[in-house]
Amino acid sequence: MNDREISCNSGGQFMDRGRMNQNGVVQPLLTDLYQITMAYAYWKSGKTDDQAVFDLFFRNNPFHGEFTIFAGLEECLKFLDSFHYSQSDIEYLRQTLPEGIENEFFEYLGNLTAHDVTLYAIDEGTVAFPRVPIIKLEGPLIIVQLLETTLLTLVNYASLMATNAARYRMVAGKHVKLLEFGLRRAQGPDGGLSASKYSYTGGFDGTSNVLAGKLFNIPVKGTHAHAYITSFSSVGELKTRLLKHKQTGVMEDLLEHAIRHRQLLSHVLDVSTEESSEGELAAMVSYAIAFPDGFMALVDTYDVKRSGLFNFSAVALALNDLGYHALGIRIDSGDLAYLSCLAREAFEKVAEHFKVPWFNKLTIVASNDINEDTILSLNEQGHKIDCFGIGTHLVTCQRQPALGCVYKLVEINGQARIKLSQDVEKVTMPGNKNAYRLYSADGHALIDLLQKDSEMPPAVGQKVLCRHPFQESKRAYVIPSHVESLYKIYWKAGKICQLLPTLEQVREKVQISLKTLRNDHKRTLNPTPYKVAVSDNLYNFIHDLWLQNAPIGELS
Repeated sequence: MNDREISCNSGGQFMDRGRMNQNGVVQPLLTDLYQITMAYAYWKSGKTDDQAVFDLFFRNNPFHGEFTIFAGLEECLKFLDSFHYSQSDIEYLRQTLPEGIENEFFEYLGNLTAHDVTLYAIDEGTVAFPRVPIIKLEGPLIIVQLLETTLLTLVNYASLMATNAARYRMVAGKHVKLLEFGLRRAQGPDGGLSASKYSYTGGFDGTSNVLAGKLFNIPVKGTHAHAYITSFSSVGELKTRLLKHKQTGVMEDLLEHAIRHRQLLSHVLDVSTEESSEGELAAMVSYAIAFPDGFMALVDTYDVKRSGLFNFSAVALALNDLGYHALGIRIDSGDLAYLSCLAREAFEKVAEHFKVPWFNKLTIVASNDINEDTILSLNEQGHKIDCFGIGTHLVTCQRQPALGCVYKLVEINGQARIKLSQDVEKVTMPGNKNAYRLYSADGHALIDLLQKDSEMPPAVGQKVLCRHPFQESKRAYVIPSHVESLYKIYWKAGKICQLLPTLEQVREKVQISLKTLRNDHKRTLNPTPYKVAVSDNLYNFIHDLWLQNAPIGELS
């Protein structure tokens, strides 16, 4: 490891561990203090050999939708793999925890690993639903308690971000490209990197974040800022005007070609050369010389119709004279539906007049504080946008900034545990459980079913009673055409037990999993709730345990 990598590690950046880039910030002390104080209290109470089961789940789908994409599992496994309190961690805890804690406890912490933990999870990239645990952990009480906060922070934002991205993908449609442009607006550098990774997981096509591209092999895309355009005021500022012809290799004056085409375009696009910005023309010529095969220009610095499109078309035609094809334009302000239609119409006119059919296929990119509702509105207006660059609303998840995953004890030493609440939504489903997804004959998911781990799995073609966990009258018989067991063992005896998918494979999994849902579950407005049920056996078990633990009131 070189000096730069060492300094990055100490600064909390990503450490290169082969394929699995380990974020140096993710370590045992990335937790809430009460996890460690509870660990001491457990230790003091002699609970070091107690075995526990915890469920990690969420109570509500985000963004007023009816599905969530599970993400962050690989990061959880990396955390388990590296879980160990360093000597400096122990020294810090000695100084930070209250006085009177025995040295033996610190020695105990120093020897802790996740070797004896078993982690069950649904596959990363799978659609998930409220109350169905997405991760289930079994192991010594103290260690599985200590894992809580870190696992939640690794899953909460990752799943929220992937879900947000998947929703953008659905409203944009499969033929429109989506690029994540949110690094500058993200919640810090780690938030920016996570946003890039999980937006790609959810269905985006690329990112502007160069480090995310390096770390996660995500396609990196970008154009230039308005600053590049405004840095030029006249063509006299051009230091070089020459570009080598792609086929002949002869150096030619690109500006000369562009000025000649501006004269011709003036009649085609009904724009006067005096109206357009000479500085903008100079900037575009300069950028085209730098990137002749990748010329994508920002056209809204001054006026899209009377300057930006006009100058872009002139430079693109000049590049065409030298054997190059421009890529397209970006619009970052104004009426995006109108301007995209205007741009497409202009390109079609140029294509026909100058006999350059590829002009019809120039890409129109739109950015400008775009959110899900913006895209829906643009769809209704018949926009001609080929690609959206989305930043703030995507990476900050402005419609809902947190998913709200929780981590609850459901069993200790083989005895089920339940948390009661006057708010029924917060009552936990006790015991070690298995989860199954039941499918109809047409291949769509019908219902998720939770059962006690001692029950036989539901069988294809056999009627199974599915009950609402808390409403007695809500029940239905289901005859599944296909049954999917949702959990796999991902970590056991100190090792990862499954071949982990690549980011590309997780990304594909998201789209495959979404296709198993009916369209009414996925629609933006008033989606149909997806049903989550418990078996009759588990239903009775929950309510018996509830009655056993609920205090009996007394009236006087």
